[in-house]
Amino acid sequence: MHDDSASTGGGLVERVYTTLKMLSLLPERLSEDQLEEIVAILPSGNVDAARFMLSPSRWESSRTSLLSILTWLEEARNAKEEGRKVILVPFNFPPEIIHAFASASPVTSEVLTTLATQMLASGGEEYWDYAMGLGLPDHLCSGNTIELASILAGSDLVPDAIISAAPGGCDVNAKIHEFVSRRIGVPQLLLEKPVYASNSRRGREIYFKSFRRLVGDLEEITGETLKEESLRRVAVKANQASQLYGDLWELYKRIPCPLPSASALLIYGMRFSMWGRDEALESLDNILQLSLRNSRDAEYNSREEVARMFWVYLPFYFEGYLFSEWLEANGVTNIGDALLLFYPQAIDTTSRDTMLRGFAESAWNMGMTRQMGAESISLQWSEDIIAAVKELHVDFAVYCGHHSCKQTWSAFSILRNEVRKRAGVPVLCLQGDSWMGKVMPMSAILDEMTMFLHNVVIPARERREDTHE
Repeated sequence: MHDDSASTGGGLVERVYTTLKMLSLLPERLSEDQLEEIVAILPSGNVDAARFMLSPSRWESSRTSLLSILTWLEEARNAKEEGRKVILVPFNFPPEIIHAFASASPVTSEVLTTLATQMLASGGEEYWDYAMGLGLPDHLCSGNTIELASILAGSDLVPDAIISAAPGGCDVNAKIHEFVSRRIGVPQLLLEKPVYASNSRRGREIYFKSFRRLVGDLEEITGETLKEESLRRVAVKANQASQLYGDLWELYKRIPCPLPSASALLIYGMRFSMWGRDEALESLDNILQLSLRNSRDAEYNSREEVARMFWVYLPFYFEGYLFSEWLEANGVTNIGDALLLFYPQAIDTTSRDTMLRGFAESAWNMGMTRQMGAESISLQWSEDIIAAVKELHVDFAVYCGHHSCKQTWSAFSILRNEVRKRAGVPVLCLQGDSWMGKVMPMSAILDEMTMFLHNVVIPARERREDTHE
């Protein structure tokens, strides 16, 4: 494979790993003065990212998660020399299956892209530009293309196999993973969801057979038979993580919301990388303990929530500092987004078969598979979002309008009408790229959100309060 690493500034994984390694040297708690000292020595392009990640309140909640991600990357970086295979997975595939293998380590393309978006001064856009320079179409999803372009440039960690769980849920995701597997000459393992109703026994059985076949392919690639005790080890920890998720979900319902800022991203970041591992348990428990502390704090509970917002699919991951400043200035609580809706369920650990069925069910319930791979996208997506906005007392929702999410665009108007009609929640439609500001810069996004908040959301909330009085 040709090495074009000079044109991209080096491999994405290595650059993110180096940044995380430096962050790991910082103390558990940072003061405002310490933050300013750090910012003073950084290049101007890194200042906003540092202010976003290292603000004292956010650092306290995110440090454990970032250390978990550092461990995840270290294992992948060291895999080849330690005799393990690197398996590249998309965000809608349960990584705990890979963690069950002693001879394999997972990396998740969308997690790596998001890390680059938030940690690199460029936001990783040079990798997108490289992909476009190869002649790839610009309607691809930046969420996976940014990391995959780093692989294509010959500058990144090269996987031994690529799992694609997107067929039936996201065509552009499926095709870019297929393209990369062919380009670099590694096997692609498919997990395709059949188009049957979610409660269809036939559909579930076909999916389970496909999932079990994929596990067999992994056994062949790694040369390791997946042992029942190894499955049980990760299944037990996945169940513990699911319990912590349930506890956090209940806290999300409180007003004001006691969860630290950006908790949703940290929660599903663990789901897509370290689920089934102690590191995920430590991260979720850290968020839980901080949330419980906030819920008991009188000063914290005295703050007013002007509005609670929820993203009906993806949020925006770039320029997090500007977005967090907007939230604070306007009294808006960002509850989370649809990627938080992965519906974890307890896995029956009785036997190998019951555990594999449980993991297959986990894969079935991943957002892009559960909603965008449903028999009726508009019906399943609407049902899940309506249930979430009602339970979490959401005042308004936002659709980011990512250009490559063709399935969501096809059903959005139905979703917006159903959410408004059945939950009484208005939905703002934007047209931006979740990982890059090239399509719609954060300044324009915040202008749109400000107008929507003051012209639609707040007046509607005031009318509801007047009615209740």
